Amino acid sequence: MKLISIEEAVNFLKRAKVVAIPTETVYGLAANAFSDTAVSRVFQTKGRPSYNPLIVHIADYERLLDLVTSFPENAKILADKFWPGPLTLLLPKRDSISDQITAGNPTVAIRMPSHPIAQSLLIKIDFPLVAPSANRFKHISPTKPSHVFDSLGAEVPIIDGGACALGLESTIVGFDDNSTPVVFRQGTISLESLQEVLPETYLLHQSSNTKETIVAPGMVKKHYAPNTPLKIVDSIENHLEEFGRGSQIGVIYATQTEPNKLASQTVALSVTGTPSEMAESLYAALHHLDKQDLDYLIIERFENIGLGRTLNDKINRASKED
Repeated sequence: MKLISIEEAVNFLKRAKVVAIPTETVYGLAANAFSDTAVSRVFQTKGRPSYNPLIVHIADYERLLDLVTSFPENAKILADKFWPGPLTLLLPKRDSISDQITAGNPTVAIRMPSHPIAQSLLIKIDFPLVAPSANRFKHISPTKPSHVFDSLGAEVPIIDGGACALGLESTIVGFDDNSTPVVFRQGTISLESLQEVLPETYLLHQSSNTKETIVAPGMVKKHYAPNTPLKIVDSIENHLEEFGRGSQIGVIYATQTEPNKLASQTVALSVTGTPSEMAESLYAALHHLDKQDLDYLIIERFENIGLGRTLNDKINRASKED
């Protein structure tokens, strides 16, 4: 694992190289957003298709003016509440943002991270950073340096910021023709939290997976997936009683509980039972169990409100077949 300092990362980025950096959500594979060479390296390193756009990360509002043609009032209201933090806004782009970043869409996804390392890095450079999750396309998002190494290998340098505090991606919000906020990707900020600020905010209904519908990251049908198949079950205990004697099954419990003896490996996402604790632990649990040579993993759906709705979206995409 190639661990580097912030100063070393600055030098890599200035030379159009990629660097894995910590954010409050997940580790990102960062590169100079103004360098086509650097942006291409992000797509190549991740094995990410060109139709899947990237998020641009900025340190402050001053940089925003160089990247977008307008900043709608509802976008300002949400940014005032949630920036710096795990909110990404889809805004009309300037020509300074390449079509490679936006996959040809007229809007660019922009976020202002709150992680001190990400902030320090962005302040030290004179260009914004693209920084999708630092993992192979469709695989589990990384929340620790070891996850980045396991997915992308030793050639990608990493700034070690420890475990990510939030553990799920940023929430992506765009705006419809009436300037009403639309959630394009569910993330750490729940729909209900957004509606406390702007009650008219609604969740995009995604009916298909054609390239034309993907205007923001996280919209592909299969995503966040371990190599070991993940199954969503109605009852962990019932499933184990029926199939546990014939298969090596990894179990993800929402809260700490007495593990079923038929489970080969178990992980509990939460001690307190809070959704934020479950969200912080989900990807780490998937990474851990994915190394255990199991036949498949099982998990129950979460209560479908707040962060539970986000968690359900993540496991639904992680359990999809290609």
